[in-house]
Amino acid sequence: MIQRDQLVAACDHQLRATQFKDFTINGLQVEGGDQVKRVMTGVTACQALLDEAVAWQADMILVHHGYFWKNEPVAITGMKCRRIKTLMAHDISLLAYHLPLDAHAEMGNNAELARHLGWKVEGCLDGELGEGLLWSGRLPQPLSINALAKQISQGLRREPLVIEAPQVGDIERIAWCTGGAQDMITAAYDGGAQVFVSGEVSERTTHLAREMGIHYIAAGHHATERYGIQAMGEWLSDEYGVEHRFVDIDNPV
Repeated sequence: MIQRDQLVAACDHQLRATQFKDFTINGLQVEGGDQVKRVMTGVTACQALLDEAVAWQADMILVHHGYFWKNEPVAITGMKCRRIKTLMAHDISLLAYHLPLDAHAEMGNNAELARHLGWKVEGCLDGELGEGLLWSGRLPQPLSINALAKQISQGLRREPLVIEAPQVGDIERIAWCTGGAQDMITAAYDGGAQVFVSGEVSERTTHLAREMGIHYIAAGHHATERYGIQAMGEWLSDEYGVEHRFVDIDNPV
């Protein structure tokens, strides 16, 4: 068991939470009990995850997608009210990290996606490794776009959406950014990537990929961001002795 504020401070320090200009609050979002024995992790702090945490008697929920996003209504009503009531009624803290978890060099979503799929990390195209969000590297061996898509499908247990650029042959150089990063495709192309992998796709992404000459794979926002939060939970378990459980709430997006 560990004091809540000690655990929060450790997470803030590890992820350099204050160094990112983000669309939300990174760190403690809802304060629960003073002591933490059980930490549940998940991608998004949806009601289904909260209900799992209540059933498991968790003291803290740690997620990638929390609450209080920029430009959302500030009133605590409806769905937001029900969620926060659940946390407060059971004295559960909510801890959330968005961009800091994407960027972290060892436990971040981009780092963990590369580790999970066997990609060799070479650096970032938008900053230093561990600070930037657009990662680049190489495949262990050249693959066709269809072979890469199959590897991703098997690894993430989700069929990706593939947009082929006919003028590009087998792939060796790859760039990626988990989640809703489809508009980084231009920077990926400028950085020399032959394929760009992210979570979501927009209508415009199809034309950009085909006309610039870079394959694009939308592997799923949720599917690409499962692994960073799990790594963070395991780190807390190893370092501070808390019980950790990851719950994967199905999301096809």
